[in-house]
Amino acid sequence: MCARMLGTVSMGIRCPIIREGDDLTQIISSCLMEAQSNGELTIRDRDVLAITESIVARSQGNYCTIEDIAEDVRTKTGGETVGVIFPITSRNRFAICLRGIAKGVKKMILMLSYPSDEVGNSIMDLDALYASGINPYSDVLTLEEFRAKFGVYRHRFTGMDYIEYYQDLVTECGAEVEIIFANQAQAILDYTDVVLACDIHTRQHTKDLLKAAGAKVVLGLDDIMNAPVNGSGYNEDYGLLGSNKATDDKVKLFPRDAQDLVDGMQAKIKELTGKNVEVMVYGDGAFKDPVGKIWELADPVVSPYHTAGLIGTPNELKIKYLADNDFGDLAGDELKSAIQDSIKGKEADLVGNMASEGTTPRQLTDLLGSLSDLTSGSGDKGTPVVYIQGYFDNYATQ
Repeated sequence: MCARMLGTVSMGIRCPIIREGDDLTQIISSCLMEAQSNGELTIRDRDVLAITESIVARSQGNYCTIEDIAEDVRTKTGGETVGVIFPITSRNRFAICLRGIAKGVKKMILMLSYPSDEVGNSIMDLDALYASGINPYSDVLTLEEFRAKFGVYRHRFTGMDYIEYYQDLVTECGAEVEIIFANQAQAILDYTDVVLACDIHTRQHTKDLLKAAGAKVVLGLDDIMNAPVNGSGYNEDYGLLGSNKATDDKVKLFPRDAQDLVDGMQAKIKELTGKNVEVMVYGDGAFKDPVGKIWELADPVVSPYHTAGLIGTPNELKIKYLADNDFGDLAGDELKSAIQDSIKGKEADLVGNMASEGTTPRQLTDLLGSLSDLTSGSGDKGTPVVYIQGYFDNYATQ
């Protein structure tokens, strides 16, 4: 019997274009069975089926319009002067939400963080900031002061001047806008005590700071569209967080109520193949681009829904450490056998064990979601489902 040579393999699965009301369990299971009958994959126990959040939300019809957003903002803020703080700079993610917010207020104080937004999109040259004498931890800049110091900066990848872009979007929607730059949430309270915090991963801390500082109304993007407006879609947990532009006037929200989908998909594959496959819904991967310094994760979580077998973190030994430290005097088959025996006999919890130092202490769903996001891409690959094999294997697996 030949030794198995492949470890982890990630494959994009081509699927039909998904529309509202489509039965994802039936469609995806049919695609998997077709791939298996074609000899393109063989379904095995502990494989992972990852479904992009986009097709889940689309099948649910989980959309809202900018008019829905405007109404929700107006109702919850009073619709007068509202501080909109710490948004990311994104045409796809935030710009359409900004239009809805602008339609729901009379005046917006738009407060941008600098030198970059929460996920790493720069709005200025970092070297210029170092040379300016400005303290980003404390200094608040007006738009005029910012332009005088730093001029116009265009995003490295999109070529956009997001400051001008956002300013124009708000005024085109009929609201007055004043733009300031600050990194302390409380700075907005010099302008208004009604605040919409638009940061993603730090949102609760920001809200707590504002409430402690005396803000009258404090909301986050997770508080907007967290219930239906005029029969719209919604997300009870995340509101507008995780949303994407669908059309010029419509937003696709993060999927909701999809635990039954992943559990049902697992049961369907078991019924068809007899194999126990783990299933997850994934959004953005949690990784950082080394060139643009952009952290990919603009969704509130990598995986909002997953089967129980994907809860936890890896429990792995570092093969390099074993080879150099524990078995530095061995080579060839003797070294291989010694390492395999160590893996087979490893403790159930390796936290604090030097032989696990340097392994990745992240949630399985974050690691698998990042792998899936890189496999499926965000363009025209047409593979909104990713099938991963061998992820739970190790060097001792035959």
